[in-house]
Amino acid sequence: MDIEAVEPAPAADLSPAILRQSWRDLTFLHWAVPPAQVAPLLPAGTRPDTVDGTSHVGLIAFRMVGVGLGRGPAVPYLGSFWETNVRLYSVDDTGRRAVVFRSLDASRLLPVLVARVTLGLPYLWSAMRMERDGDLRTYRCRRRWPGPTGATSRMTVRVGEPVDEPTPLEHFLTARWALHTSAYGRTLRLSNWHPRWPLRRAELLRLDDELVAAAGLPTPTGPPVSVLYSPGVPVVFGPPVTVRRPG
Repeated sequence: MDIEAVEPAPAADLSPAILRQSWRDLTFLHWAVPPAQVAPLLPAGTRPDTVDGTSHVGLIAFRMVGVGLGRGPAVPYLGSFWETNVRLYSVDDTGRRAVVFRSLDASRLLPVLVARVTLGLPYLWSAMRMERDGDLRTYRCRRRWPGPTGATSRMTVRVGEPVDEPTPLEHFLTARWALHTSAYGRTLRLSNWHPRWPLRRAELLRLDDELVAAAGLPTPTGPPVSVLYSPGVPVVFGPPVTVRRPG
């Protein structure tokens, strides 16, 4: 079976688009994990995507801005919020790569409820904020609902120089053009499109995190294998499609 290549940008925009948004002020932290450890956490019909036999878990904090249906106007107030997600990397039985979210903490309750009901995405309602101090970014998150309530995360990074040419691992961890999720007894794939990431290297100065463990993964014990920052990109999503297994 052929597995699609990891491309830094998709070939073309999506049509039709069912959802649009912007992702801003993103920090990406990643740690290596054994594939066998994450395989039971993935939707049916998918398996861990790997680099040199290693899978990865990501902790990503950012601001979601201007969520709107199709290519229409953004939803006022409710369409912008902070988010922190824990994610894994998957490939389905037809060779299509994607991410799998183990948790998505968001600071607006209504988008949490809509995403949980319509797509089965594990959104959770949390209090969140981000502080800027020159080249420093500090993200804070405290979970409100559902459990485990009170789970927290705090990360501080120093934003560094632009990345002219990402490494193969940096491409693998950021150039993802779909998500896999389980909903109503099916595995779904949602494609997305955005311009090539404008990335900067970053230095992790502090991390106190309970979200990775709350997502059913071991608490990271060493430094991340990758720390990146991006000012952000505009994004559109296509309609969900059912992942069909060969045969």
